[in-house]
Amino acid sequence: MGFMVDTQKEGDGGHSWSCLRTLVRRKQVESSNGKAETPHHHQLAKALTFPHLIAVGVGSTIGAGVYILVGTVAREHSGPALAFSFLIAGISAALSAFCYAELSSRFPSAGSAYHYSYICIGEGVAWLIGWALILEYTIGGSTVARGISPNLALIFGGEDCLPTILARHQIPGLDIVVDPCAAVLVFIVTGLLCIGVKESTFAQGIITTVNVFVMLFVVVAGSYLCLKTGWAGYELPTGYFPFGVDGMLAGSATVFFAYIGFDSVASMAEEVKNPQRDLPLGIGLSLLLCCSLYMMVSIVIVGLVPYYAMDPDTPISSAFASHGIQRAAYLIALGAVMALCSTLMGSILPQPRILMAMARDGLLPSFFSDVNQRTQVPVKGTITTGFCAAILAFFMDVSQLAGMVSVGTLVAFTMVAVSVLILRYVPPDEVPLPASLRERVCSVSFIPGEENSSSHVGTSTSSKQPLLCTTDASIVEKQEAQGGWVLNNENRRKFAGWSIMITCIGNFLLSYAASSLRFPGLLRYSLCGFGGLLLLVGLTVLSCLDQDDARHSFGHSGGFICPLVPLLPIVCILINMYLLVNLGAATWARVSVWLVIGVLVYLFYGQRHSSLVDAVYVPTAHAHGIHRTSGHSLA
Repeated sequence: MGFMVDTQKEGDGGHSWSCLRTLVRRKQVESSNGKAETPHHHQLAKALTFPHLIAVGVGSTIGAGVYILVGTVAREHSGPALAFSFLIAGISAALSAFCYAELSSRFPSAGSAYHYSYICIGEGVAWLIGWALILEYTIGGSTVARGISPNLALIFGGEDCLPTILARHQIPGLDIVVDPCAAVLVFIVTGLLCIGVKESTFAQGIITTVNVFVMLFVVVAGSYLCLKTGWAGYELPTGYFPFGVDGMLAGSATVFFAYIGFDSVASMAEEVKNPQRDLPLGIGLSLLLCCSLYMMVSIVIVGLVPYYAMDPDTPISSAFASHGIQRAAYLIALGAVMALCSTLMGSILPQPRILMAMARDGLLPSFFSDVNQRTQVPVKGTITTGFCAAILAFFMDVSQLAGMVSVGTLVAFTMVAVSVLILRYVPPDEVPLPASLRERVCSVSFIPGEENSSSHVGTSTSSKQPLLCTTDASIVEKQEAQGGWVLNNENRRKFAGWSIMITCIGNFLLSYAASSLRFPGLLRYSLCGFGGLLLLVGLTVLSCLDQDDARHSFGHSGGFICPLVPLLPIVCILINMYLLVNLGAATWARVSVWLVIGVLVYLFYGQRHSSLVDAVYVPTAHAHGIHRTSGHSLA
């Protein structure tokens, strides 16, 4: 006999338990074996190749921050060890990049972290991530656009040299400075993105190439000057670590945000011709290229000028000016403008795809899921995104809200690492089917030989969810020998699930206690010890457990495999949680308001219109048989 799980059946828990269960319902993975159907008018163009992804990754990551960040971090934190700060931050970002590389090649669809969380964790977490990413890209794009006009003015000769129609103006009687140049640039980028993804990424590639050449000029010309002066910036009595190793690590935490942007590559997964090969390469090489450029620029600039003499606002141009090369300031200003324009494109590009993915799942109105038949891009979502970003950039100085951008990114990084752990140890063993197939589920016979060959028979849900049909207990209680003792598949999944949860709790306690300097010493060290203990217990249990064999057939086969699981994702979670805790109370207060609005939108719209409202869940092993039976009957 077959069996299925009805997500609408309330059971004895009542309506509140039914509402809670909607938060953990997970959607079906679009795999090569059983691909979820997407209407033709909702499909994106398969137009991107490996060079396009490099352009998107590097262009979205290298912003004008590197032209400013090196001075501030060197003066306040790292000193001559600035390159080590960039290296450590790059290694930390690479941990998240490894996780993204596996999930993007296994689930190559629009939505990035939102999509992975919906498949591996559940609808509630996926909604919050998608909602946070909307905030990240909108504010990020507005902040970048607002920073272009001052740098553009430097190319024309000064702050007051822009045409009047583009220059900033203060509204009389109000403390509001409008920026027409920022709004115009957002509209130009939006129009370019609507033309087509191949054309827009080609333009981004040109802009990124100019920026890279400017940075290479800084490296080559700066190295020549350093050789003439004997690298004077490193000849200091305090050595390479004037602020100690702690200062270098604090600097790496600051420059970590200079690597944010490579996740834009994952958001383009559905438009890549060969995602299993190109997505991991695009993510990895773009991050490697950015890290190399950051380190070379930092080595040269610290060698030109002692760290304590750096200009915190214009460190690179002032370093060249101190050696008599005044004209370099114009070239560096051009590089900053190109970097900002490329980052602006990288900020607006992913958001329509996030909106489209959420609309496909019914969590947002279908308006956002429409794809233009001629250009094969989500034009409506792109125009909406551009309009909102342009309004913000025109009226508001959103620099004080920039910390909110980091929340969305770090939460997404954390959930991607958690998704890798779930995929390896407790991959979903059920798939949702339309309610129209409800009567066919019980008609599909179980074939014992096929059941025994599958490692994910739905055993974990059979003990937790109400069953409409019965199953053979001998199949559910299949035993597997592990290390000389017997642990059935259901108990192994329970151990793994609880270990992942304990590990996340331990990471949070350790990060929070380590950052809370206001706590008394005894309380702080006790929390650190308890959190570290939970972390070690969870890591030890996961290391001893075998990974689930179902992971091999979950999603697309091939592509990149994240190494050192479970250690690498757990370290990634720890780093991201530490950075999240240190963002500050004011940032979290602002983000909380946005998240509360998101919860209300989900409760009153998303939860009721979700595509999984009427879905029934069946074991993965029987989904193909049900589809096959349905296909025969329709024929």
